[in-house]
Amino acid sequence: MRTEVIAGLTTFLTMAYILAVNPNILGNVMDRSGVFVATAIASAIATFIMGFWANYPIALSAGLGLNAYFAYTVCLGELGGEADAFTICLTAVFIEGIIFIILSIFKVRERIINGIPQNLKNGISAGIGLFVAFIGMQNANIIVASDSTKVALGDFSHPDVALALIGFLIILILEHYHVKGSVLIGIIITWILGMFAQLGGWYVVDVENGVYSVFPDFSQGLQLGGIANTAFKFNFAWAGEHLVQFIAIMFSFLYVDLFDTVGTVVGVADKAGLLDENGNLPRVGRVLMSDAIGTCVGACLGTSTITSFVESSAGVAAGGRTGLTAVVTGCMFLVSLFLSPIFLAIPSFATAPALIYVGMLMVSSAKKIEFDGDVADTAAAYMALVMMPLAYSIATGIMFGILSWVILKVFEGKAKDVSPVMWVIFALFCLRIVSLVTGFM
Repeated sequence: MRTEVIAGLTTFLTMAYILAVNPNILGNVMDRSGVFVATAIASAIATFIMGFWANYPIALSAGLGLNAYFAYTVCLGELGGEADAFTICLTAVFIEGIIFIILSIFKVRERIINGIPQNLKNGISAGIGLFVAFIGMQNANIIVASDSTKVALGDFSHPDVALALIGFLIILILEHYHVKGSVLIGIIITWILGMFAQLGGWYVVDVENGVYSVFPDFSQGLQLGGIANTAFKFNFAWAGEHLVQFIAIMFSFLYVDLFDTVGTVVGVADKAGLLDENGNLPRVGRVLMSDAIGTCVGACLGTSTITSFVESSAGVAAGGRTGLTAVVTGCMFLVSLFLSPIFLAIPSFATAPALIYVGMLMVSSAKKIEFDGDVADTAAAYMALVMMPLAYSIATGIMFGILSWVILKVFEGKAKDVSPVMWVIFALFCLRIVSLVTGFM
């Protein structure tokens, strides 16, 4: 029991950064304090289900990449002209969760995974890594907009840039020495350095331009009331009026979450020695159901898609093998509610190193891509990898990857290799392109 408790604390330390990162990302389009509360509670509930029902040492929370797609690509991009665009995204996430529950009941999710080419899966993972890292660099002004070259290197004399890069190096150094909770420690150290920068006059508070104090404000109490601004904020009317566009948005959430969850679960289970002799995970249906229910709960409370976290492998490395590890992690998420002023004061330049580091971990999937094999497999992975960061859209990367793969398979005379699942996905994205060309949403 002592080992399981320590493993649960270790898992929380390695993934607690999401409580700071998620409000910073989604806070661009909705109430930050509400996002914090929703993230903590939804993470706790989903992780409890995983621990008590599935009995695996896997923790869940708001997925990185999916929250960036939620805030930047959809709310500020595709729906930039819509009032309270976040309500549309929450609706898409909620329906995605319902679909996942249905797919989990009928064991369809496993069949979908088997129908997707491995090369494309690796390209998607790597592309998301680049996209997440790009978001982190933008948040810290390491990469800035440029009229001539679109993007450019930021000003190194700016405190955000310098402190974020220092924070990234700190995380890497701590990881080298196998320090538990290196990501969270890196965020905290960078944040403390920011406090010194503010006290010294280098970091200047300018609320009108979105530059806030890095010191926690306890005068407002625990700031838990923000949940009223995010909970059950759905917009089914818009979804019905813009059905094609809504389906495309919802499908992108569903598709990315599908691979993120299954890949993480199998990876963590393999490291824990929980897979059977055939490489399958017992009770996998309960694992996927935990993710699906967590996503629905998260949408109802006001946060982006809840998914399994690869950081759970840290708890496994510490000896976690049962659901007790997950239960301890879930309890820590609830405890964090009483520390909301602290988490909400953490600036974006302090969480940027975590985004950049997690992006580095995810982009490592690129080394698994087979570039010397079938041109359709290679092109699909390549298009997914490059289009996500360059088009600033996870959905676009997925769309180009799938369309490239199916079209090339047909011209290669290998149409029989395209599974019915891929044909359905292909048709949906073709419909999306038609809607973009015609302007019909």
